[in-house]
Amino acid sequence: MYILTLSLRPLNFLHSRRAFSSMTTSTPSATTNARLRGVVFDMDGTLTVPVIDFPAMYRTVLGEKEYLKIKSENPSGIDILHHIETWSPNKQKRAYEIIADFEKQGLNRLQIMPGASKLCSFLDSRNIRRGLITRNVKEAVDLFHLRFGMIFSPALSREFRPYKPDPAPLLHICTAWGMQPDEVMMIGDSLKDDVACGRRAGAFTCLLDETGRYDSPEYENMEFKPDYKVTSLVEARTLLEKHFDLMPGLKPH
Repeated sequence: MYILTLSLRPLNFLHSRRAFSSMTTSTPSATTNARLRGVVFDMDGTLTVPVIDFPAMYRTVLGEKEYLKIKSENPSGIDILHHIETWSPNKQKRAYEIIADFEKQGLNRLQIMPGASKLCSFLDSRNIRRGLITRNVKEAVDLFHLRFGMIFSPALSREFRPYKPDPAPLLHICTAWGMQPDEVMMIGDSLKDDVACGRRAGAFTCLLDETGRYDSPEYENMEFKPDYKVTSLVEARTLLEKHFDLMPGLKPH
């Protein structure tokens, strides 16, 4: 399997608001490995297998004509939550009801992503903290914890405002852990949400791209690029062991 590795920055170059937009390909030596004390995961499409039909959801919320218009203006993806925030209260209410219905259907088919359990066990064995940030609702997070017996703390759903791609939820977790953002990695399957959130916060970022969709030319000019790209969570463990000094965070009380 293939891992696209990007250069690690020396610790004295890291800061909480870095936002690099270009990818590099040099491989750091062992002496430059950065300390990592916590990992924050996206949920849908990262810890769980993608089951929500997002294009169908967007079409239902926006209508076919508006959906095609917005999609053509945003080829990298539609931020539906941000878009409907500009609507009237009644229209917003209906939109959230539609989204909730699609998400509820997704809950009925919830499946753990291959490699997720072993990766989390590995992090636990190193006392590396685990957090979660999702744009899904708290009910989905609670069901995930209950069904798969994997607890992430803090676990922030979209009830936490502002949500991804704003860096606020990731910075909140860093503060709760007593860590600097450059001691934390954000892992997710979305350039526009997960990688952007991580970059804006100043954390390391890892893009999970199972199908190679982000190799498409339409993503070449995205503002934020990941530090790492993997095709599975199994690969994520490999890169953590290879490129980071895994330092334990404080155990949760």
